[in-house]
Amino acid sequence: MNATDRTPADLLRSALAADPARPLVTFYDDATGERVELSVATFANWVAKTANLLQGELSAEPGDRVALLLPAHWQTAVWLLACSSVGVVADVAGDPGAADIVVSGPDTLEAARACSGERVALALRPLGGRFPQTPAGFVDYAVEVPSQGDRFVPYAPVDPEGAALIVAGREFSGAEVVERARDEAGSLGLTGPGSRLLSGLGYDTWEGVAAGLYGPLATGGSVVLCRNLGLLGEDALAKRIESERVSAVAR
Repeated sequence: MNATDRTPADLLRSALAADPARPLVTFYDDATGERVELSVATFANWVAKTANLLQGELSAEPGDRVALLLPAHWQTAVWLLACSSVGVVADVAGDPGAADIVVSGPDTLEAARACSGERVALALRPLGGRFPQTPAGFVDYAVEVPSQGDRFVPYAPVDPEGAALIVAGREFSGAEVVERARDEAGSLGLTGPGSRLLSGLGYDTWEGVAAGLYGPLATGGSVVLCRNLGLLGEDALAKRIESERVSAVAR
């Protein structure tokens, strides 16, 4: 990866330049049987479209706070990088009442209504499917994002020292996210390009987002992100580790 990268969005740009076809996020939901694999290029395309939605349609500006009421999921990873691209603060499991924008999964819609700003709902259905009926007071992400542009340019340069992420009540700048992800990669078993980490951790802690996104991204690795991993038996887990060529596990 590029040593001059200062924000998570920088890391994604470097990954795209280095090897766009390699896997970046492989997602499993062991409650539904869903599996989806996103290459760096596909993931970056989702990020660009989501960042354009944030900046253009939702009028997000650098420094705005976006409450992400979402589980560990490939679409959550997309939103984290889209927020970094725009320069807004991704507040994971944050207070929607204190946020400028809220992004909610299907299980947290009532709590999300406390946000007086724009509200986005994600159905979290396989293949990025939409809600059968858009929840009242929300825009459906799956309806809005496909028409967004495939390239993203921020209206204003993103300050690496500006607030970028809040998780478990701790605030990080973009530069801190990158530095800490790199520093802690070895302890996660991420030894460099090609490392493949299976994570069953939630996204509501630094450890979870580091294992489930930032660490692999910062080291040229990839993540097998598993939601509801507790439903998977040990034998099935061992088979997944083998079939996905996993080199390290965080659970």
